[in-house]
Amino acid sequence: MTTSPRLTKQPGKSEVQPSGLSGPMVLLMTALDTTWRAFVPTIGGTFLGIGLDHLFNIAPIATIICLILGFAASTLLIARQLISVRKNK
Repeated sequence: MTTSPRLTKQPGKSEVQPSGLSGPMVLLMTALDTTWRAFVPTIGGTFLGIGLDHLFNIAPIATIICLILGFAASTLLIARQLISVRKNK
C-alpha cells in the first residue's frame, strides 16, 4: 500500500518535519493516490465478475455482485485515506 507524501514524523523527534515536496506535487500525489483507490477495485471487480459469469455461465449475476463489492472496497479505501489525512493534521 502506498503512503501519501505529507508531513512525516521522524522517530525520536517530537515535531513533524515537512516531506520536502512542493505544494502542487503533494496535491498531485494525493490525487493519484485517491484515484487508484477509487477505480482499481471497481474496474477489477467488474472484470472479475465478467470472467466468473463467462466461466460459470451465470451472466450477469457475478458481474453485478463483484461490481458492488468493488464499489464497497473503493469506498472503504477512500474512507480510510481520509481518516489517515485527518489524523496527520
